[in-house]
This record gives sequence, structure tokens and C-alpha cells, in this order.
Amino acid sequence: MFGFIEYAADSWKKRRRQVIVKSETSRRGYNTRYVVTNLRGCSAEWLYDHRYCARGEMENRIKEQQFLFSDRTSCHEWWPNQYRLLLSGLAYLLLERLRRVYLKRTAFAQAQVNTLRLKLLKIGAVITRNTRTIRLMLSSQYPEQDLFLKLASKLVPG
Repeated sequence: MFGFIEYAADSWKKRRRQVIVKSETSRRGYNTRYVVTNLRGCSAEWLYDHRYCARGEMENRIKEQQFLFSDRTSCHEWWPNQYRLLLSGLAYLLLERLRRVYLKRTAFAQAQVNTLRLKLLKIGAVITRNTRTIRLMLSSQYPEQDLFLKLASKLVPG
């Protein structure tokens, strides 16, 4: 259920703000949310779904970017910090593409970037290299080994 409430602080002469109220009940109990806004002319439900929730999604994407170390810009010079941001952005694009294309029908299809990084990519392995081959020996205790090898075979030709 959605609705508006007009709001005015005690020191105000007239009401200036609208408060969107969203109230729902589930098995876990009541869930009431309030959003203060100046926007008018739209329904409370539309404002909540298309403005407030969209902003929350944008903030989630910013957090995902920070999981890829975009906030590590501690160098005193501009170029190294810019390069770190570029690498972080590219890492995010690669993980997003991996999630949307290659993990489409898996348990990781809706996973956040940090989950992909920790559960799918951050694994113990031994890498050996000789003249013609590179061998990757994954830990036998790695639970997602089959999925990792399937992804690797799709991503690496040959």
C-alpha cells in the first residue's frame, strides 16, 4: 500500500514536503518505509519504484565497484589513481559480462560482484609453466571447480 503524507517542521509556516509511505506485510511482519521528497505530480507508487528504488540500485552498483578496489586512490599523483580506476572499471565490466552471459543459468546469475570474486575467482591454485603449456591445478577442496573449468573452456580458446 502506498500513500502521501504532508510534512511541516514546527518552525515552518506551511507544509513543504511530501512523505511517501510504503507499507506491506509479509510472513516476517510489517515493513513500513518513508521517503521524504519535493517531487509532485506522480503517484506515490511510481515515485517509490522509479526514483527511490532506482537510486538504491545505482548505489549498489557503486558498492560493487568499490569491491573491485576503485576506492584505492591513495597515490599523490593523478595518473596512477586514474589508471587504478580504469582497471577497476574494466574488471567490473568483465565480471558483469561473465554474470550476464556465461553464468546465466547458474546459481551465480544474480550474484553480486563481491560474491563472484570470493566464491568463483579467489581460489587456491598452483600454476606450472614450461615451454609449450601452462597448467593450472586447482585446490581439490574448491567447491565450484566444475563451473570454473566450464567457464574457462568457454573463455580460453583451444
